[in-house]
Amino acid sequence: MQDVFEVLARWDSEAGVWVAESEDIPGLVAEADSPNNLARKLRILIPELLELNGVPADRTAKYHVRYEHEESDVLAS
Repeated sequence: MQDVFEVLARWDSEAGVWVAESEDIPGLVAEADSPNNLARKLRILIPELLELNGVPADRTAKYHVRYEHEESDVLAS
């Protein structure tokens, strides 16, 4: 059996970082200044957290990261 864990990464414009969280992976909160740096962190953090949460190390698991970036501003006339 193969599990697919969903991760949501959102751009935090105030902090200037990408923040990743997951309802599927308890304890996952990571941030980085770019999607590439965030991906590097997630490759390390996700297996560690899955092991801590009792997912057997020999079980095949995948994760999917969805990146969201929204921007809005007030334009004065």
